[in-house]
Amino acid sequence: MKKTMRKAYAKINLTLDVLERLPNGYHTVRMVMQTVSLHDEVTVELDGTGKTTLRCSLPYLPVDGSNLACRAAELFYRETGIPDPGTAIRLEKRIPVAAGLAGGSTDAAAVLRALDELHGTALGDGRLCELGLRLGADIPYCLLGGTMLAEGIGERLRRLPDCPKASVVLIKPSFSVSTAAIYAAMDAHQPTARPDTEGMLRALEAGDLAEICHRLYNVMEPVTGARNWEIREIRGRLLDCGAMGAVMSGSGPTVYGVFREQARAEAAWQTLKREFPECHLCEIL
Repeated sequence: MKKTMRKAYAKINLTLDVLERLPNGYHTVRMVMQTVSLHDEVTVELDGTGKTTLRCSLPYLPVDGSNLACRAAELFYRETGIPDPGTAIRLEKRIPVAAGLAGGSTDAAAVLRALDELHGTALGDGRLCELGLRLGADIPYCLLGGTMLAEGIGERLRRLPDCPKASVVLIKPSFSVSTAAIYAAMDAHQPTARPDTEGMLRALEAGDLAEICHRLYNVMEPVTGARNWEIREIRGRLLDCGAMGAVMSGSGPTVYGVFREQARAEAAWQTLKREFPECHLCEIL
């Protein structure tokens, strides 16, 4: 039996701009994404049973064909023509669920990487990203990671200079949001403010963490925040605890703060985790 374990890293949005709705219902975006050290552990084993099975540390998550991890395995075998020898997938979840951190997408990306390794197919980044895009617009980014500009529906990726090292405190409130509902609200009311994406690119080129934090912006935050006052409260609490900047990730509801000094981030985490159970301390990767 062959077995491998991969870390599936979360992403945050340094900027997020929604440009237009396409006829197929998707939206074009322009956003800067960043990998952080918070991760799930994805174990994949070829067990000889002749079928794909999934176990998860969170009992409320589906473990059938609706889970992106299972769908990734099914797609891999279908597209490579390799018969499924039996694939046991185990997800040890640490990334909050439905949080704007690409938790499901990064698990699917890890499964694709793991199966490519176990079967020795050497598909390469390009082919893996093609497969991943069939499952979700975030998956190509999750396959590659790092600091990236994403355009189109999120699939057109350009590598950017690495974001300076920093500590990050992430807080997911006790509720989730519907991405579809947030997009629908944005379609009805166009944003009045947009991120300074070009300024963010210059700040990354200069390696200036203060300027990066000054330009953190997400056009979805005012929409999600208008429906959930806790978003604004969490952002304020992070700034009060010394974050250089704070913003919502994705369609939310997770809000994160960036800290230059690890000691200050740890102090903020120790304080805020008493108020918010899903509070995580991690690093820019």
